Amino acid sequence: MNKKFWTLLMLLLSLTFFCGCNSQQEKTTIQFASWGSKSEVDIIKPILHEFETKNPDIKVEFMHIPQNYFQKIHLLFASNKAPDVIFINNLYLPVYANAQVLEPLKVKNENYYPQAIKALSWQNELYAIPRDVSSLVVYYNKDIFDKNEVNYPDENWTFSDFLKTAQKLTKNGVYGVSFEEDPLFILPYLMSEGGGFISDDLKSEIYDSEQSQKGLNFYSDLRKKYHVAPLKSESASATMAQMFLQGKIAMHLSGRWLTPKYTEEAKFDWDTVPFPKGEKGSIVALDASGWAVARASQHKKEALMLVDYLSSRQSSIKFIKSGLIVPARIDVKQEFLESAKGSDTFLKIIPSSKPTPVCVNYREILDKLSEKLEYKLN
Repeated sequence: MNKKFWTLLMLLLSLTFFCGCNSQQEKTTIQFASWGSKSEVDIIKPILHEFETKNPDIKVEFMHIPQNYFQKIHLLFASNKAPDVIFINNLYLPVYANAQVLEPLKVKNENYYPQAIKALSWQNELYAIPRDVSSLVVYYNKDIFDKNEVNYPDENWTFSDFLKTAQKLTKNGVYGVSFEEDPLFILPYLMSEGGGFISDDLKSEIYDSEQSQKGLNFYSDLRKKYHVAPLKSESASATMAQMFLQGKIAMHLSGRWLTPKYTEEAKFDWDTVPFPKGEKGSIVALDASGWAVARASQHKKEALMLVDYLSSRQSSIKFIKSGLIVPARIDVKQEFLESAKGSDTFLKIIPSSKPTPVCVNYREILDKLSEKLEYKLN
């Protein structure tokens, strides 16, 4: 009896060990690469853990690349070691889509803002499922407006109104408006006059067009002619965000990423308003980020499952809580509006915004323009 018992026990243990080994071997590992601050990583990791819990046969290897992200992604693609799932934005997507290293994707378009779908598409194919959209609004210090008895701006204000408001607010060491030389902050002035850097069909550079120059001249004059924005020597090493928090700038053109900082650190009342209207209206560039799948992935089924989970409504709500992003999904609108002050402005501007025209050699074009822009703005 004892002999039979031990024989049976050893057989069961062998089977258990064998099954365990098989289970371990059958587990599929996929790699997922993303940039992101600590607050973003703190959101991503629990979502990945939930995904693994619901899909015990899949393990996700998270590659967090906080610096020089696209340089490293480019090297991974070049060495045939690309992650299965890649977080990507519209400014770099054309390079990879054109090189045919990303998998074309399908999605229910009605769940997303059309501008987000367009931004992450190349030659009419979608290559990343949108997570967020990014565009600029004007943050304004209501206390400075009140002190100077200046009416708060509204969504119908024009370039002329914008300038007059900035002039009324520029006094006693306070500047009316921020001034930054990154192309991101220049584009709204050009686009709202009908210009830009690259034509909508991506075939020509339009920086030197009459419309572009009109917008650029207006922007340059804010600093050089009217002195309602600080010169480089006047801002010194301080960023525009720092000057806004110090009460030295009344209006700051910037993105959603500053909402958490202003919510936490501002000692004054503030709000947001759409960018003023030029000849063609209030048009700001819209960028987007989302999840792409490497065409060479050996685990596309699992990679697509992860993308589907990351882009779900439930996951989107978790990303919203960080306060850093404007969701690309339409069905989380209410949760977003409740997330922070000034959120409604970011949604209002989406219909009139314009996905940044980006071609394969976009970076080279910007590098070529940098010298012209520096001369014009300083």
